Amino acid sequence: MESPWAPLRLRVFRTLWLAQFVSNVGSWMQTVGAQWLITQQSGSAGLVALVQTAASLPVLLLGIPAGALADIVDRRRLLVCAQVLMLTASGLLAVLTALGLMNSSGVLALTFVLGCGTALMNPAWQAIQPDLVATRDQIPAAAALGGVNMNVARAVGPALGGLVVALAGTATVFAVNAASFLVTLTALSTWRPPAATSHLAAERMLPAIRAGYRYVRHAPRIRRTLGRSLLYVPCAAALWALLPVAANQQLGLGVGGYGLLLAAVGAGAVLGAVLLPKVRRHWSSNVTLAAGGVLLAMTLVVLAVVRIAWVVGVVLMFSGLAWVGVLSILNAQMQVTAPEWVRARSLAVYLTIFQGGLAIGAAVWGGLADGIGLRGALLVAATVLVISSLAGLYLSLPDTALDRSPSMHWPTPVMILEPSASTGPVLVTVEYRVPADRADAFTDAMGDVGRSRLRTGALHWDLFRDGSQPDTYLEVFEVASWEEHERQHGGRLTGYDRSVEEKARSLVDPEHPFKVSHYLPARPDSR
Repeated sequence: MESPWAPLRLRVFRTLWLAQFVSNVGSWMQTVGAQWLITQQSGSAGLVALVQTAASLPVLLLGIPAGALADIVDRRRLLVCAQVLMLTASGLLAVLTALGLMNSSGVLALTFVLGCGTALMNPAWQAIQPDLVATRDQIPAAAALGGVNMNVARAVGPALGGLVVALAGTATVFAVNAASFLVTLTALSTWRPPAATSHLAAERMLPAIRAGYRYVRHAPRIRRTLGRSLLYVPCAAALWALLPVAANQQLGLGVGGYGLLLAAVGAGAVLGAVLLPKVRRHWSSNVTLAAGGVLLAMTLVVLAVVRIAWVVGVVLMFSGLAWVGVLSILNAQMQVTAPEWVRARSLAVYLTIFQGGLAIGAAVWGGLADGIGLRGALLVAATVLVISSLAGLYLSLPDTALDRSPSMHWPTPVMILEPSASTGPVLVTVEYRVPADRADAFTDAMGDVGRSRLRTGALHWDLFRDGSQPDTYLEVFEVASWEEHERQHGGRLTGYDRSVEEKARSLVDPEHPFKVSHYLPARPDSR
């Protein structure tokens, strides 16, 4: 099994990882400054929790388009644009705070703009990770290191943020965050992504979004991963939304003490990254995810009932361990399951559910804390998290890897008519002759073939049987345009798609090879 630190031996991965760490530290310093500024101005748990909501909500609005954009345009340029947007917003936040013109509403508004930059950046950033490692086997380690990066930054950033707030004020914290984006811009200038190899023109935005939706809808393993994220993240959001309130109201800590609590979470995350490969040798992904949810729920119970700060700090280490363990598995599943052509779009859906779960969860738990009290909200969150984690066992995530390498196994269609890229819809039929004793196995195998067609661009798919010749089957699928069908031929198919086709075709009568036909609109106005 790969060392958990193996990707850091690679210069490009290490450079961007360190730049991301600096940026994450700055972002957490900004979060502490924003939460503490609102705490001092209003003292409302609901408003404090809305900092997390303001940071996460943009993903619900921009996450899916940003994922499509990251699969269409140069990902490095998109990352640079996102960094410039966040640099501008954080610089404005620093200047207005220094001038005494910033209130709670202004903090939330500019935090929302920063969240928009994050929404544009995240799908592209996650999608480039497989390009930064040497082998596919290093992707889980890279995902775990991403979790370590975020959680160590969560440990260091709040502590530094609290110190800087105490010594120099919140405006200085916001200025430091602005400077952190310059570090990422510098690192991105040293990286050159792999050159695009497709001969096809870039996809247009709306067709790209629709293609990404079809892929996710018809990819069972991705749907299960998204389901597990939806069961976990909204409940786990209670930790991040209510921890600053618990530090202030229940433990009587200042901003420095709150930073130390988050440092304990970060220390647990580092421990989680070290222990995760060992745990995975004995536990499946399914069991590890459930155990991580239950462990985090137990820390919420302790946070609700214990009033001794150092005890809470020790227990919060286990929350960091659980958090990085669960998210590393979910993130790695998405990165290794989605093929290159739709990776950013698939990750955008995941990140939308993840960040949307944080945003909605934070608002719900913050409002509940204002209504029934902090202790009651934490206990309710813990109870729901245990139930959802155990329910997630029924959404099993297999540990077997799928071959997502590109496969060009479809031959180029031989056409007398020459369709344009926009010609469509295109009807594709494949005729098979199957011996009677293989009929059931063939129809079962064709179910996987149908899902493959739908994932890679088909609008509709079905399988028919000839009533007069029962050994004859006709596969029919419709594609929106000739350009979309060319994309199926030119890069959307993977080694797994090839294997499911070969399994079905191995059951066909070898004396009657399958026959493929392409039908174009007979009337120009048929679209």
